[in-house]
Amino acid sequence: MAAGLTVRVRPRPSCAAPVPRRDGAVRRPLTAALVVVLLAATGCTRPSGSPVPRATPSGPVVDASISGIDVLFLAMMVAHTEQTLQLVRLGLDRTTDPQIRALIAAIEATEADELSTMRGWLRDAGPSAMAAAARHDHSGHSDAVSALARLRTAAAGEVDRVLLDVLSAHQRTAADLARAQVGAGTSDRVRELARRIEQSRTAEVALMAKLAPAPRSGR
Repeated sequence: MAAGLTVRVRPRPSCAAPVPRRDGAVRRPLTAALVVVLLAATGCTRPSGSPVPRATPSGPVVDASISGIDVLFLAMMVAHTEQTLQLVRLGLDRTTDPQIRALIAAIEATEADELSTMRGWLRDAGPSAMAAAARHDHSGHSDAVSALARLRTAAAGEVDRVLLDVLSAHQRTAADLARAQVGAGTSDRVRELARRIEQSRTAEVALMAKLAPAPRSGR
């Protein structure tokens, strides 16, 4: 197993411009879209146009070093990690391949630890940070619902392939989100966590590519 997989974690930018597609439609690359959401804390707006509330606490602040942009990252990553844990736990129920089981068990242990850490940092940032995290809708940044459905309904002979496919896509999104935070965040410890997340998820995706079974022949 790759060494990075079991590591446990203890001037104002402008919004990115839409990128034209070849067919003339407009889209944003995933990383750019995540950066836009993160930068909303510095004065940009959500794609819907509604302003993102700053993490100004309504009560005593335990840790004022965590800014609004860090709160947004933590809220997004908490939601994403909760979905990862759903995927890997369903994967553990369905796959029998020992190498895949060892990998996703390591992912479960690492991300459960990270989730506890991030929730603690949100509590430290004050009541409005917790409220912002509770309001966060992660559906625009993840396809975990469809991924879980694919994994639940996969035929026995397809479970390993589907699991590695959906989990790889999910972890690539986490790496993109973490990479955006490294460039845009303000809290040193949150940015360090983001670096570790980016490195570990990238390593996991590489390992899953090696474990992926060969495509089954159509005949």
